[in-house]
Amino acid sequence: MKFVAIVGSLRAGSYNRAVALNAAELCDPGIELTLFDDLRALPWFEHDVELAAPPAAVLAFRARLADADAVLITSPEYAAGMSGVLKNALEWIVGGGQLVDKPVAVITASPATTGGERARAWTTETLRMMGADVLPESLSIPSVGTKIKNGRVTDESLRTQLREVLAAMGRAAKRKAEPAAAEG
Repeated sequence: MKFVAIVGSLRAGSYNRAVALNAAELCDPGIELTLFDDLRALPWFEHDVELAAPPAAVLAFRARLADADAVLITSPEYAAGMSGVLKNALEWIVGGGQLVDKPVAVITASPATTGGERARAWTTETLRMMGADVLPESLSIPSVGTKIKNGRVTDESLRTQLREVLAAMGRAAKRKAEPAAAEG
């Protein structure tokens, strides 16, 4: 199975990027999680441009999501919501349907004690409006600076929680694939 991770932060030392990279190492055998690491290349969303001819970066992004069996979104909280770069990326796929019925897990990580819960709630609401199958195993990580050191998740409880999220993604992706296999 192929999973794609989208990191809603462009910062090189982002805790959310570290969460996604560590999650890729925690996947069960047979699951490959790769980062879509080019949100910076997506232009600001313009509906007229989308209708006329979406840019190559948008087409590449849509193709990666369409090809994925499940999607992991990791994001910080900015001004009590999701980051602008993540919101922009999601706007480019609203009309394309790449996340319709696709299993999606949302993880927010924050130095704050709330763990970015408001960003997770907002992201979840947006994804559900888009038709994504947002998994209840999504996660908010509070006080993330105490759980990640030098880009590595050092907190065993968090490593276990990440494995649980990935396992839920795998189960959901497998359920989605079974009806398609039965029809074929």
